[in-house]
Order: sequence, then structure tokens, then C-alpha cells
Amino acid sequence: MMRENFNDLLWFLVVAEERSFTKAAAKIGITQSTLSHTIKRLETRMGLRLLARTTRSVSTTEAGERLRQSLAPRIAEIETDIAALTAFRDKPSGTVRLTLSDHAHDYLVWPKLRTVLADYPDLKVEFSRDNGFRNIVEDGFDAGVRLGETVEKDMVAVRIGPDWRLVAVGAPAYFAARGLPQTPQDLVQHTCICLRLTTAGGLYAWEFQRDGRDIRMRVDGQLTFNSTLPMVEAAIAGYGIAYVPEDIVAEHITAGRLLTVLDDWSPPFAGYYLYYPSRRQNAPAFRIVLDALRDREMRR
Repeated sequence: MMRENFNDLLWFLVVAEERSFTKAAAKIGITQSTLSHTIKRLETRMGLRLLARTTRSVSTTEAGERLRQSLAPRIAEIETDIAALTAFRDKPSGTVRLTLSDHAHDYLVWPKLRTVLADYPDLKVEFSRDNGFRNIVEDGFDAGVRLGETVEKDMVAVRIGPDWRLVAVGAPAYFAARGLPQTPQDLVQHTCICLRLTTAGGLYAWEFQRDGRDIRMRVDGQLTFNSTLPMVEAAIAGYGIAYVPEDIVAEHITAGRLLTVLDDWSPPFAGYYLYYPSRRQNAPAFRIVLDALRDREMRR
């Protein structure tokens, strides 16, 4: 393929990732008609249909998905190499894209980064908040933040926070009306506030442990969220029991707005790690983010 058509491939990749010509055109900074014409020209030149279009959505065909999977990691490598050249500048610049949960963002990552970013005005950080598991290479992220036990083995993983745990909480009025669960199995008799995992699509099964015994409970209730912070608000309002990170409800427990149950069944998790492909660590902008987040006292 001719070098002058390299932008066609880049624009195709944006459409494939955004699954929308409107969003892709806005992201690139061109008109939708120009983008549509470019993709049609690419398909004609390749003799393949790359995108399936409907009035409401855009998806990749089998050939298009294969091309996307081939392009994404290669483009990421090129971007990394270009970013590394900023080491020759006075101040590092570039964009670092992170995927992380709302809890990791609000209670760990942002508190550490906000004190650093002011010193690097040319450094940009893009946060994608979700509770699913993303393929950071294919999805174009520089790094992800997840619990240590869920990090893929082929990634570099750096400890960035202490152990923490989930706790089951509810409003005093709710427990006064429904009673206190004594074991995880009792939760089937209660109204629970559920969490849907973004990428997997299923509901999170609550994980408990005591005396070496592991229990996973599939709970049910009137409300389901895809992030933890609204679950806390719903629990305070009396809509049921929520299973959420302890640090986000500590203040509410102290104030008496929430009560903890099944406390001796709630084990600690192995804390958050920043994970990334080894090629990322030499990019100056990424090094700044990594150094800001690194837990100096705990290394993997």
C-alpha cells in the first residue's frame, strides 16, 4: 500500500474503535462526509468490506476486525517511539491513556497525580473509568490499574497502593426491617445492590472468605450499577446491601449512616497495580506517571 494512504488506515482504526463515524470524525477533526469517503476509498483499494454500517451503529466485518487487531499494536508501538523522542525536549510531553475503576481513580490515582501534573503542562492524561477488564494493547491504552490478582502475567506490574477489602454495608433502617445476615448464604433472603462488570457484561458475584473457605454469592436486588460510588448512595437511602470498598464508606460507617455486616467474611485484596507492556516504560511522559503512582514501600 502506498505511503501517502497511511492516514486512511489511521482513520479506519479510529472508526473501528469508536464504532461511530460521527464520533470518529469529531475525534480526528474532519467532516463526517470526508471520513466516510476515505473509508470507502480504502475498502475499494483493498477490495474488502471492512465496516458494516447501519443507521444506528458501525461494526467491523471479519476482515475489518482482523485489520484492526493488526494495526492497533503497531500504531501503539510507533506512538511509543515518537513519545520517547520527547526526552530531547526541556519538558516531557505527550498523552498517557489509563483504564481504571472509579474507586482506583478517585481514591488512589487522582490524589497522587494531581500534585504532579501542574509541573508538566505539556503532559496529558486521559482516564477511562470502568469496572471491566480491558486489553490495553488492542484498545490503545498505555496502562491499566487493577487488583494484583487480575493482572495478566505477560505485563509489567508495579504496586501503587496498599491492600484493601470490600465490605457489606446497609442503612440501619434497612437492617431494622430485614434483620442482619449472619453468613453469606443469608444474602439470598436480602435485597442487594448489584454491580455489572462493564466488559464481561455479567453481574459481579460477591466474594467472601473465612477459615480458608471461599464463597462466591450471586445476589439479586432492585438496583444494578456499573460503578461503586452510586451503590453507596443507594445503600444509604435504604435500597439494600452494597458490597463496596471499605475506604469509600468509612466516613458513613463512623457517622452511623451505614452498618457493616459479615465483617469476618471480608478478606483483603492484594491492592492495586499499574500494569503495562514493557515497551511503555521508556517513554518520558509515561515515566512521570509511573513514578508518581509507584508505592515506594511495596514492590511486586
